[in-house]
Amino acid sequence: MSKNEHLQLAASLLIFSCLLHVCSGDIGTAGQYAPPYLPTACYGNDVSKFPSSNLFASAGDGIWDNGAACGRQYFVRCLSAQTPGICKAGQIIKVNIVDRASRNGVMLVLSTIAFGAIANPSASFVNIEFAEA
Repeated sequence: MSKNEHLQLAASLLIFSCLLHVCSGDIGTAGQYAPPYLPTACYGNDVSKFPSSNLFASAGDGIWDNGAACGRQYFVRCLSAQTPGICKAGQIIKVNIVDRASRNGVMLVLSTIAFGAIANPSASFVNIEFAEA
């Protein structure tokens, strides 16, 4: 089974478990940030730590855990936004935590690639569901 097929299977299982109300996902808010990406809190300025897919995020205070979040992976999906139709229905991504978020009130700040995979990038913030992978 390819890496992409594994990710699709894991995402499908997450959705299925949520439908059965046994989902352990949390709800929060995600924003987006644009390059240059400098993961100083986790890896200094070593950009080689970014996943090649560019699906990465900075962790907000709720999951930062004094730096223990560095390297963790989370499944993320968009639930809603202020403007209807912003979320891309059925899209679940897996992001790697590479930094600490500097924005107050958000759980995750997603790379532009990650944000655009689950929502229209014209939005500033979206409500998300996320679960550790």
